[in-house]
Amino acid sequence: MTTAKSELANAAQGSWRRFLETYEPLRTQLYRYCRYLTRSPWDAEDLTQDTLARAFVTLARMAGQEPAHPRAWLFRIASNLWIDEKRRLRERPVEAPDPAAGPGAEPRAPREAAGTLLVTLSPQERAAVVLKDVFDFALDEIAASLGTTVGAVKAALHRGRGKLSEDPTPDATTAPVPGALDAFCAAFNAGDIDRLTALLLDTATVEVVGAATQYGPEAARRTVLFGMLFGFKRLADPQARELFDARFAGGAIPDAPPRVEARLHRGRWLLLHWYRHVDGEAVRAVTTLELDGDRVARLQNYFYNPDFLADIGGELDVPVRVNGHRWWQPEAQS
Repeated sequence: MTTAKSELANAAQGSWRRFLETYEPLRTQLYRYCRYLTRSPWDAEDLTQDTLARAFVTLARMAGQEPAHPRAWLFRIASNLWIDEKRRLRERPVEAPDPAAGPGAEPRAPREAAGTLLVTLSPQERAAVVLKDVFDFALDEIAASLGTTVGAVKAALHRGRGKLSEDPTPDATTAPVPGALDAFCAAFNAGDIDRLTALLLDTATVEVVGAATQYGPEAARRTVLFGMLFGFKRLADPQARELFDARFAGGAIPDAPPRVEARLHRGRWLLLHWYRHVDGEAVRAVTTLELDGDRVARLQNYFYNPDFLADIGGELDVPVRVNGHRWWQPEAQS
């Protein structure tokens, strides 16, 4: 049974990687579309990952056929997922806001503050305007992407364009760094994997977003935590880049471990991973922690998410070096 499970896992992994390689040229456009829909880099990256996962499953059920128009197909999946989520949110009971909770910081990219789609647009209106005015889809393509008629698209465009307005930028606020976040930074910057592991709950989920998921402290220690602390050595070594796309690895310094710094972004704390290069420091990864008291319940490390990292870097005004989408070398794949 164990062998059968291993064979199934290996086959699934190989198929997933081939799927990602095939659709990699469309990843940036997909992220951009999701970004315009959600107006948030965090939600855009989540929607991008969910879209790829749904597309992979859908493709497996298409009886050997492939979509005739891959970009429109991915956009349709993203649109459906996003519209469905908006419907679910509308159906949930609304909780009264906590009067003690202040507004979170939400710096906006210049393109948003200059004039973008307001939340007053319905999901269909926003998607229609983005597909037409940003990606230049024809009306029939938009209708196919949204599962509606050309007439309905024309109406949505008319309504949506009438609601375009400047998106005001909320005032930034500050908040104290949570103690567990401070402890994580201190342990990481000391290179102490034992202290990092001890901060995880026994039920913790640790994820390299889009690449790998581990459960529990020991599994995380052997894989994700070790890679976060010591993976820079492989990044800088041309002979040991099995987890990196060599096109993006240039300039890294082999004897300079990364450091992390806590920043508040759009109301949530994140950790910026600063790597040293021959021409200076740059952020190559971002990590978020979900805390349960003084322990970490969930860790998400964004490393193979170049569009998201560039987006975050732009909003925080920090230099970014991206790592590509791949954590494997295609030529080594069976």
